[in-house]
Amino acid sequence: MKAEILEKIRSELRAQLERLAKAALEAHAAATDPGSKAESKYDTRNLEASYLASGQAKQVEDLAEAVRIFEGLALDNFGMEDAIDAGALVEVEIGDEPQFFLLVPAAGGVVIPHDGINVTLLTPASGLYRKLVGMKVGDSLEEPPLMVTEVS
Repeated sequence: MKAEILEKIRSELRAQLERLAKAALEAHAAATDPGSKAESKYDTRNLEASYLASGQAKQVEDLAEAVRIFEGLALDNFGMEDAIDAGALVEVEIGDEPQFFLLVPAAGGVVIPHDGINVTLLTPASGLYRKLVGMKVGDSLEEPPLMVTEVS
């Protein structure tokens, strides 16, 4: 199952990169268009367009790095007795609702639909990632209130 999810992640990240790269090129074109020059000292369209282009270029770099990471990523399988660590697919119960998290090195917050469930990617920058590492099936947290029900 993790191999299928990993391929869906790669596909989603590539699609996001393509869309974002196109938007960044459009923003760059708008920022450098001679028609966007300021008409007065209070006209900031050109400055705003250059900030947007710069921000989008940074996002493209970050997303390209995530794509590169996932292209070479292999995820280990975990047994039900293993402690949660990087690469684990974790099912938790929050209230009465099951939720699924995949602990990965990049692209945190991306949600991947798979076989009727949504898998949320967590990175080490996430507090929940750090709380889950080391836990085992049956362990629970008070904040956020959850119980680990499966690890693979």
